[in-house]
Amino acid sequence: MSSLPLQHDFSLRAFNTFGIEARAHAYLPVDGADTLRAVRDDAALAALPRLVLGGGSNLLLTRDFDGLVLHMRGAGMEIVGEDEAFTYVRAAAGENWHGFVQWTLAQGLGGLENLSLIPGSVGAAPIQNIGAYGVEVKDRFHALRAFDFTSGEVITLDRAACCFGYRDSVFKHALRDRAVVLDVTFALPRQWQANANYADVAQALQERGAAQPTARDIADAVIAIRTRKLPDPARIGNAGSFFKNPIVSAQQRDALLAQHLGLVSYRQDDGSYKLAAGWLIDRCGWKGKSIGPAGVYEKQALVLVNLGGAAGADVARLAKAIQDDVLEKFGVALEPEPVFI
Repeated sequence: MSSLPLQHDFSLRAFNTFGIEARAHAYLPVDGADTLRAVRDDAALAALPRLVLGGGSNLLLTRDFDGLVLHMRGAGMEIVGEDEAFTYVRAAAGENWHGFVQWTLAQGLGGLENLSLIPGSVGAAPIQNIGAYGVEVKDRFHALRAFDFTSGEVITLDRAACCFGYRDSVFKHALRDRAVVLDVTFALPRQWQANANYADVAQALQERGAAQPTARDIADAVIAIRTRKLPDPARIGNAGSFFKNPIVSAQQRDALLAQHLGLVSYRQDDGSYKLAAGWLIDRCGWKGKSIGPAGVYEKQALVLVNLGGAAGADVARLAKAIQDDVLEKFGVALEPEPVFI
């Protein structure tokens, strides 16, 4: 019999930002590698399907989970070193992402301010390679430590080993269901430069009279923008941006622009274009609409919300209807950001 503090038939409603009721066969809070090693060494627990849970902000529960939920609760943030170019800061996987960003700013360290108010945990950030307003985690990432369920060892991965892509990493591929992030180290530039290239950020800074913005100024601007555009999960269940911004070729983008004036797109380094998924959804008439208890947020078409009592299947049904409409109108396939369970 395991001595771990397992809980059975455990409600996950409070642990997913959609606020969806689903139950886990078993639930275990995890504060470090020793707990994960104990799970691996327990034959009965090791045989169960595993779901690693952070802040629950990138998750759509469509059913009960007949396995073991490992809830990362490790805490701690520290400056671990510096060189001529960077200051290195480390945070445990269970730390709240926004709280960590605010902590770095309080230390006088810039670099993560554009990623303010993104929901979720530090451990989930590199898995999803979260990004906003011109910055992604990979841009500031140095290394991470993870527990490898295959070997039973703690492994260290640098930026190259993480194989970062747009909302993608090795943890969604080769290390899926194998490695669990324990802590993450970021390299924050000592010669900080403002990144205020996005129009919304530039406008917010102008309104605040910040002609030469500090990292704190940019963080405050981003927080104000996100607060205005996105619903608070504590009040309206949601997982933030539900769909990835699709990447298309220059030829496809030009063809779409010829047919749809005002198409919002951003040129990528490889010559492709990122389309604004919210714009596509809005042009299909979905903003503020709903199917049953699941709806599209009235202020931002990219956000799906739980209007009260929605099941995961309700949100999935709404998402499928939106995908079908965007594909029919624009010939563009939308891919959800959250993980469907």
